[in-house]
Amino acid sequence: MEVVNVDAVQKELNRLSKHDVYIHLETTNGAYASHFNESFFSSGAFIRNAKVQFEHGKITGDHPYRIGLKLEIGWIYAEGITHYEVDSQGRLLMAGHDHQGKLAVALQISESPFE
Repeated sequence: MEVVNVDAVQKELNRLSKHDVYIHLETTNGAYASHFNESFFSSGAFIRNAKVQFEHGKITGDHPYRIGLKLEIGWIYAEGITHYEVDSQGRLLMAGHDHQGKLAVALQISESPFE
């Protein structure tokens, strides 16, 4: 994966908008609880192969970044994105790593279901 290139990620979000796509979104304790004592607070979320169609996607922020996908009736957000790649299958794979290099958040968008 490469450090986020805002223009490249935005171009991919534009390419994938208004199509049926599959979302993988995952967070770990690092995404929300890195400033808390982990024994006091922990969180996580996991969604895989949620089929959606987003009207438009937007990357904002100044490293780390926020990705927002505008749905017909709401939003999908991923905060803390630091790296991305477009793989050989055309999937947009994005990840956020904490200050220790550990995965904190992953957002992946594909035109076909994830295995």
